[in-house]
Amino acid sequence: MLISDDLEQLLEILPDFIRQPLQIHKDRKLLIEVVMDLGRKPEARFPKGPEYLSNKIITWQDLDYSIKRIGNFSGDNRSGIERTLHRISSIKNRKGSIIGLTCRVGRALLGTISIIRDLLDNNPSILLLGRPGVGKTTAIREIARVLADEMEKRVVIIDTSNEIAGDGDIPHPAIGRARRMQVSRPELQHQVMIEAVENHMPEVIIIDEIGTDLEALAARTIAERGVQLVGTAHGNYLDSLIKNPILSDLIGGIQYVTLGDDEAKRRGSQKSILERKASPAFQVAIEIHDRYSWIIHESVDLAVDQLLQGLSLWVQRRKLISNGSIIIECEKYKASSLVSNLTNSTTKISRKNLESFSKHTSLTNRKVDLGYLKTQKITKWTKVSSVLQDSKDTMESTFSIRLYIYYINIAQVQMIVNTLHIPIYITRDIVKADIILALRSNFKHNIKLKQIAKARQITIYTISSSTSANIKRALIKILNIRKVSNHNWEIIARDKQKVELETLIETKIAIEKIVNSKQQSVELLPRNINLRKLQHRLINFYNLRSSSFGEEPNRRLKIYPD
Repeated sequence: MLISDDLEQLLEILPDFIRQPLQIHKDRKLLIEVVMDLGRKPEARFPKGPEYLSNKIITWQDLDYSIKRIGNFSGDNRSGIERTLHRISSIKNRKGSIIGLTCRVGRALLGTISIIRDLLDNNPSILLLGRPGVGKTTAIREIARVLADEMEKRVVIIDTSNEIAGDGDIPHPAIGRARRMQVSRPELQHQVMIEAVENHMPEVIIIDEIGTDLEALAARTIAERGVQLVGTAHGNYLDSLIKNPILSDLIGGIQYVTLGDDEAKRRGSQKSILERKASPAFQVAIEIHDRYSWIIHESVDLAVDQLLQGLSLWVQRRKLISNGSIIIECEKYKASSLVSNLTNSTTKISRKNLESFSKHTSLTNRKVDLGYLKTQKITKWTKVSSVLQDSKDTMESTFSIRLYIYYINIAQVQMIVNTLHIPIYITRDIVKADIILALRSNFKHNIKLKQIAKARQITIYTISSSTSANIKRALIKILNIRKVSNHNWEIIARDKQKVELETLIETKIAIEKIVNSKQQSVELLPRNINLRKLQHRLINFYNLRSSSFGEEPNRRLKIYPD
């Protein structure tokens, strides 16, 4: 890990009796901040704790010495040193005079986000949570560089306090090719966020310290415009946002819902419950408890729903150790009464628990060593296998229909699928879906989802209410339209030559993507008589009509919708 801290430039603004002890200090590379308060001894803060640098008391002259060597203080009482990442914050008295300075060391840690580098490849919006000083800003600075330089995206940073890209008009090299928009006053951050989208066509927007309802609303607006977000917010755990009325919109918003007697009885809950109002602005949430240990929520909507229901969920704890290895552990995230307490010890994963874990997270999208999850041994990230990825692909391939659920209880749908023993796989990735099953009242207002479905030619089914009877009827109707089971497909495709298999796959795709999905007839490529017999056999499994036309060797089939 490469560290750039420009520490000498920070020491230059300090009086001699503070600078000299720091220049020879054995832990100077670990320095967090220097505190200068009027009438007190200067103090340096390190990870192991604070210590005094001198017995001399800070005077007005000492404060004035430092203030003259830094830039002007902005509306949030922050300043900096030009072209560095250091932040100097002031404490003022009632008359507006500065009586204290906090000089925080700004560092660019190249390589610090290798712990989540794989997540960036999926282009999710990412929210980083953590207490002040834990390293959120350092992380998003490195994320900005990776997205701009390595992934070559158009990245715009909303730099309210010049903390991400440093003080001055020229941004620090640590952000790479990313562009930086400064904010004249902190209360205008939400306006600059919207301006960035409207004027500069970014693919990614980086926001530090989302803290007001206007900024949360702006983040939701940006997300709905299809721009990837990377932001930070104060809060140790995901459910601290649930309890925060200002920031809860970032994770979809929370509302009280009154259930009917039958529905409450079916759910086994009270009549008044908490539910998520909308889709979250961020798909991934990361809890940073210390600089090298992060908790990953790869599906924020699912995690919030389970927290609101008081259910336990599995999360990933990723640890970066000194030799560059990454440890991935699975932990049970407790959400009793909306109070988050992570278990102190890592739960050992059995195969049954692993299957449950993969249902509640998208860990299977990552390349993780299955052997590690069982034995909890240190695994080199560069040597991890794709066992889970392969197992997921196998699991999905055993189902003929991949179903995406919108505003319907997923657990309820899964229970009906299991009861009926029907070949439907419920996916949480709309890109992989063949069918969308949605609640009509909510779906008709979601323009974005309709556009995705139209662009990817995904068939949409809606139901008026999420009763078990309605869901069952919809699933049976979906299944009747897609009648070929895997068993039938295996019978047809068994022991076939390459050209025969290509013919069958062409026919299958034409039926499922055009005839059944769009209810349109389709012409297949010209084939000889033996290949057309195979096509007729497959079409019969779908209970569809077909006819041959044209002269040899250009004779071909035409398939008609049901």
